Amino acid sequence: FNVKNVSVKELRRGYVAGDSKNNPPKAAADFLAQVIVLNHPGQITNGYTPVLDCHTAHIACKFAEIKEKCDRRTGKTTEENPKSIKSGDAAIVNLVPSKPMCVESFSEFPPLGRFAVRDM
Repeated sequence: FNVKNVSVKELRRGYVAGDSKNNPPKAAADFLAQVIVLNHPGQITNGYTPVLDCHTAHIACKFAEIKEKCDRRTGKTTEENPKSIKSGDAAIVNLVPSKPMCVESFSEFPPLGRFAVRDM
């Protein structure tokens, strides 16, 4: 598709295009995410800052607060405000990106609601 008055040289990885009149994309200052730890040596605690890959963006995001541990299959809360999470755990986490980042809820926009977290 074409965008008037925007050259290819002005576009960068991670940019998101949307309808400005109907539910335009916005940058998130922070967001809640369900995280499942697949493979991580040791414990993950509040303040951990890995790289988050969402669509084509690669941005450092801080685990500001681990809100709750939950069951991977049912999603039911098993522990409120845990100190840490480890491999095999699922949790609801408040993430804070280091730069503006466009994320959406998975139910509304699956590609913008899916991400991977990796160590730097």
